[in-house]
Amino acid sequence: MQEKNIKISNGVKILSIGSDKNLFKENSAVRLRIIEYGSLVEELHIIVFSKKGFSNTQIAGNIFLYPTNSSTRWLYPFDAVKIGKKIINQKEGWLITVQDPFEAGLAGFLIKRKSGVPLHLQIHGDFLSPYFARESLLNKIRVCLAKFLIPRAGRIRVVSERIKNSITSKFRNFEISKITLLPIFVDVKKTQESLIKINLHEKYPQFNFIILMASRLAKVKNIGLAIEAMAEIAQKYPTIGLIIVGEGKEKNNLKSKIENLKLDENVFMEPWNDDLSSYYKTADLFLLTSNHEGYGMSVVEAMAAGCPLIMTDVGCAGELVKNEYNGLVTFLGSREGLVEGIERMIKEPALREKLKNNGLATVKNLPTKEEHLNLYKESWQL
Repeated sequence: MQEKNIKISNGVKILSIGSDKNLFKENSAVRLRIIEYGSLVEELHIIVFSKKGFSNTQIAGNIFLYPTNSSTRWLYPFDAVKIGKKIINQKEGWLITVQDPFEAGLAGFLIKRKSGVPLHLQIHGDFLSPYFARESLLNKIRVCLAKFLIPRAGRIRVVSERIKNSITSKFRNFEISKITLLPIFVDVKKTQESLIKINLHEKYPQFNFIILMASRLAKVKNIGLAIEAMAEIAQKYPTIGLIIVGEGKEKNNLKSKIENLKLDENVFMEPWNDDLSSYYKTADLFLLTSNHEGYGMSVVEAMAAGCPLIMTDVGCAGELVKNEYNGLVTFLGSREGLVEGIERMIKEPALREKLKNNGLATVKNLPTKEEHLNLYKESWQL
């Protein structure tokens, strides 16, 4: 169903390039969010990297989706360029914004070079982390692409101080004033007001302490580290459980690790759930063990739900999550540090209560949806 009553508050026309195919799903979270962003501009045209099988779609009065319908992922940027050149028919009043400084960034740059329209790069991940390039040959290529594109962008929007500092130290000639810091929006109110539909302690009555993880099952998340830590924790505390919620390429590898470490009775995997508020609210501890993150949306959701947390020193750690104040921050890849942190959480209920209360106080100061939209609009400066 199309949304028709769109309030146009800005004469700018946006061409956006990204890869989130959930935009084609009615009532998906990303689609609803984009409709809100569309209210900030005159027109919003979004090119979506995709394989064949999608159709051009108008999701609101001024918001249009264009799938690339490519035969292979290697053609995504070039097919996007063909579409973009047809959309932008004049230089004045247009802005190109891309969802990453990699393949989408390349497409945006090629359209910019042809049209003369300003290019803004969005950077959601910490691509300058040494762990990023180590993950794959593709990531090594992406780092090279980003290093080429960043100096050629008109503005950059980042989601954390960590990424901003990485860019300013690596690209010293890029003007700091052209870098906008805009963290990912988390609907704190929605999380806090949601009803508890599933109680983890009722679902897993064999555990008196439940640890929760919720993320893509990808190498970058380093969930195997948490499973290894559980091998030691479960020996000392057999009634402790780890629940892993997510889907991804690492699913089978993680299942094998659980079996090999004989943790079938302490570690359980569940499919992804779009409504995780109940899980956050009924878990005793939330873990994030990533090797790198841009921000860490799940961490904010956990704090909003009153769930104490442990995270590695990535993303918003040090910026939003401060060690020993509203969370515990551990060294990357440190099983020993993770085990020590979990044991402290188990044995020190006063610590959990302190982190919980300070976490709730922290999220009170985050931007409301209206404030976030205003900041987003400001980031679209021509």
